[in-house]
Amino acid sequence: MTHRIAIAPSGFKESLSAARVAEAIAVGVRRVIPDADLDLIPLVDGGEGTAEALALAGGGRLVPCTATGPVGDPVPSHFALLGGGGTTPGPLTAVVEMAAVAGLALVPPGLRHPGATTTYGVGELIRAALDTGARRILIGCGDSGTSDGGAGALQALGARLTDRHGRELRRGGGELHELEHIDPSGLDRRLAGAELLVACNPYNVLCGKRGVARVFGPQKGATPAEVELLSAGLERWAAVLTRDLLPAVAPEPELGPEPGPGPALATGVPLDLRTAPGTGASGGLGAGLAAVGARLLPRYDVLLDGLDLDARLARADFVITAEGALDHQTVRGKIPAEVARRAQASGVPVLVLAGTIGPGAQDVRAVGVDAYSAILPAPMTLVEAIGRSGELLADATERALRIMALGSRLGERTGRYAPSA
Repeated sequence: MTHRIAIAPSGFKESLSAARVAEAIAVGVRRVIPDADLDLIPLVDGGEGTAEALALAGGGRLVPCTATGPVGDPVPSHFALLGGGGTTPGPLTAVVEMAAVAGLALVPPGLRHPGATTTYGVGELIRAALDTGARRILIGCGDSGTSDGGAGALQALGARLTDRHGRELRRGGGELHELEHIDPSGLDRRLAGAELLVACNPYNVLCGKRGVARVFGPQKGATPAEVELLSAGLERWAAVLTRDLLPAVAPEPELGPEPGPGPALATGVPLDLRTAPGTGASGGLGAGLAAVGARLLPRYDVLLDGLDLDARLARADFVITAEGALDHQTVRGKIPAEVARRAQASGVPVLVLAGTIGPGAQDVRAVGVDAYSAILPAPMTLVEAIGRSGELLADATERALRIMALGSRLGERTGRYAPSA
């Protein structure tokens, strides 16, 4: 009997794209089940590799450009163009991947101070996309190295942010507690005729106990004192955005689909920029873009459109997914949890392979994961692990499948000698 195996992983940050992760897992599967019927479904969550993956899937192309990076220096970047003829009919759509210009991978380790990093380059990419004639722009959120609430992006789009003395704020979330006024008169007028769709994790909110500065600030290099400063700045940012921008530009949100086991992203009432689902996406970029009319949407509803993922998982006998770190955040909107939730609906077992296993990893069992395993066979440096990640994934897949085969044989043998009912 031919085994049908779906391989639906995310990428490993700063290491392998989702496509390369899927290929490495396939190598491991072939070592154990050479005739397996494999369905490779590399998945993206809005972070690194999103623009390239959507361009490949939709017959689009990448547009290279240079923009302002997270620490203020020019960096090579890109966005994708889809549609407008060719294999993808319909209006011209641009895909702006915020990680390609403001991602954590672009912040040197010695400069990881989220109070100083900026999303200015995201606004530059949006303007560049508008220059191509695109009037539908999908912004992928994920893997950010910023915590400025999208203030830099709005500055690049023409908004003027000033303190109580009328002086323009410097870039970075560390300045937002000084914000007094936002002047939207210079905003790019083309925004009014464009559809901005932000693909984001609905669990991420701007402010409060689970606000983005408190949850992700330490990962981006913030000290406890800096976390509190960033949190206060984002509170101020939400208040001024609501007062100065929302009444003028934000339409009432439409009722959107439920993003699975998390919060819904739309209510039909004026958006609360402090706590609405998705406002904390990419260090608060979601809130900043929502204030100029963007719609915040559950990322998988947007990014998985056209993949027929549910049907492909249902056809499989077994699913393998993967991510760089499996921990308490996995169940809060990461790809393995989304894959497991969808596979569970069809009764298909799921294995997760992970670069590291952290606290809370066991929570994934509640969303449909049957087993999980780390890919590291022995202690090694991060540099070595990154350099060998493809090899480690293939080897870990082989180990997992051989253990499964042993369990299957044991079950058969136990069943053979078990007393009849």
